[in-house]
Amino acid sequence: MKAARLSGPKQFEIIDEPVPELHDGQCLVKMERWSVCGSDIRHGYGPVHPEEEYPMRTGAPCHECIGTIVESRSDKFKVGQRAIVLPTFTGPGGLVEYLAGDEDRMAAVPDHGTLEEWVMCQPSGTVLYSCQQMGAIIGKRVLILGQGSIGLSFTAICARAGARQVIAVDLEDNRLEFAKRFGATHTVNPTKDNLDEAIEEITGGRGAEIAVEAAGYPDTLNNCFKYVEKFGTVIIFGMQEVTPTGTVSLNFRQFMFKTPTVIPTIGATSGDAIHHIETMIALKDRGWWDPGEMATHTLPFDDVKKAYDMYENREDNVVKVVLSA
Repeated sequence: MKAARLSGPKQFEIIDEPVPELHDGQCLVKMERWSVCGSDIRHGYGPVHPEEEYPMRTGAPCHECIGTIVESRSDKFKVGQRAIVLPTFTGPGGLVEYLAGDEDRMAAVPDHGTLEEWVMCQPSGTVLYSCQQMGAIIGKRVLILGQGSIGLSFTAICARAGARQVIAVDLEDNRLEFAKRFGATHTVNPTKDNLDEAIEEITGGRGAEIAVEAAGYPDTLNNCFKYVEKFGTVIIFGMQEVTPTGTVSLNFRQFMFKTPTVIPTIGATSGDAIHHIETMIALKDRGWWDPGEMATHTLPFDDVKKAYDMYENREDNVVKVVLSA
């Protein structure tokens, strides 16, 4: 089968690998779409790793993928179903032609609609899990720092959950236009507007009741503590750029003064990696919100390097780039 892997810094190679054998409780899925995630860039494709770490694990970095079941040894799934598959942490990543999916790491999608649309339920589902940790959202002032696909998902979900204000912040106007379409009541581009003054005016000097870090940078993390109201809630989703010792710089005085409730959220390590994705699929299916709108670009599988470069460099107003078989 065809597979991709990193052979060197920012260099993919296409290789031939054996089709995996199945165990009980697994399905063989012919992968058809793969989506690039920010964490793929931050921890796999972007950094220069030690020479001995190359070539990297087959199929990595990729965990947003979808395809059609061609063989099943699971009572939950049947041949011909389309499904999102979460690769395991110990097996190959998603950039493979065939993946052996564990039944508790798979979510079936309906037969209608495109796979580009449905695969977006994977990242948006992880955001749904984070929003469920916020408590009541209705009537709240919510600030979301970062409007990539994760931040946009927060914007869409919080708006539909009844937030009084959804304040979307990003450095790129095209992403703020998406945010408006998805339900943001206010948008702020800090390269054009004074962020301090904007948050002061929008919230009437009270700050946000809920502040969400969805970008993964120390500045946006500290801004959550800066702009949240006293005793408010801070949701941390973005994977931070950390020092070699795993630490990040924090404005301790600001943090202590605000005394917020801080909730770090990673859906993949929630103990139930698939339920929130299934919920997002159901919500999309009934027309609540379509995260598929974020899939702005589709490229053939062999253009995997071009896709990862496009996403990393934010070329051509990309929000999400999907690879197609």
